[in-house]
Amino acid sequence: MKQGTKILTLDNGYHLWTNTQGEGDIHLLALHGGPGGNHEYWEDTAAQLKKQGLNVQVHMYDQLGSLYSDQPDYSDPEVAKKYLTYEYFLDEVEEVRQKLGLDNFYLIGQSWGGLLVQEYAVKYGQHLKGAIISSMVDDVDDYVEHVNKIREDVLPAEEVAFMKECENNGNWDNQRYQDDVQVLNKNFVDRKQPSKLDHVKSLDGDAVYHAFQGDNEFVITGKLADWHFTDQLHNIKVPTLLTFGEHETMPLSAARRMEKLIPNSKLVTTPNGGHHHMLDNPDVYYKHLADFIRQVENNTFNQ
Repeated sequence: MKQGTKILTLDNGYHLWTNTQGEGDIHLLALHGGPGGNHEYWEDTAAQLKKQGLNVQVHMYDQLGSLYSDQPDYSDPEVAKKYLTYEYFLDEVEEVRQKLGLDNFYLIGQSWGGLLVQEYAVKYGQHLKGAIISSMVDDVDDYVEHVNKIREDVLPAEEVAFMKECENNGNWDNQRYQDDVQVLNKNFVDRKQPSKLDHVKSLDGDAVYHAFQGDNEFVITGKLADWHFTDQLHNIKVPTLLTFGEHETMPLSAARRMEKLIPNSKLVTTPNGGHHHMLDNPDVYYKHLADFIRQVENNTFNQ
């Protein structure tokens, strides 16, 4: 497939920005997090895998409402009802797969993208050669418990109390509150500073993010609060890699449970890595990914 940018026109009339990097017969489709994030941390994935001696064509795209793709008018209740759903974003992955002509491919997803990987592997697993769940648990309750604990471990008690007061009052823009969020970001999201994802202006798709997550990574006030997938993990039949940072927002205890419940899976961790451990420690992150793909290709994974 030709490298570079391609704009896909979806059956619903909206347009998605896609980009392909690398070469070879192995195909990897990369899903970003957020929701409302974007493709950026996958931009060097093909090059990183090549450094590991593996030629892979990496396909990435911005989901609807994110960065270079179309921005629906989510203020319209009918638009929001139709497109701000798990079902829409899951089926969007399948439509992108079809329009890019992919089959027997690998699917990787970071955070929210890892949620979509889990759901895709259950609903559309017949198209997958392997699945990579990067920094995403199977039950959001575990995430909420963990992020509350880590902020109590890192911040003084008075700051934790202040943050909770702001959250109860919806005072998200308070500068002191946002300063506390940045302390947590630098400890558990982007540990490598300055972050490669820093910009003069935010590139996030706030409407999508707020609908599912909330104001920031440390609170959930949106639809994600009700996401529970543990009882479906046994239906993931493809080889699966679970990759988590050693110091991140997602609890490793949940990752270990997932490893036990997904039939053919393996958990790896990235030292000194936060939630974006592909940026914090790329050499280790991509060695794990390259090893997984090689083993699946050689039929030696988890033997």
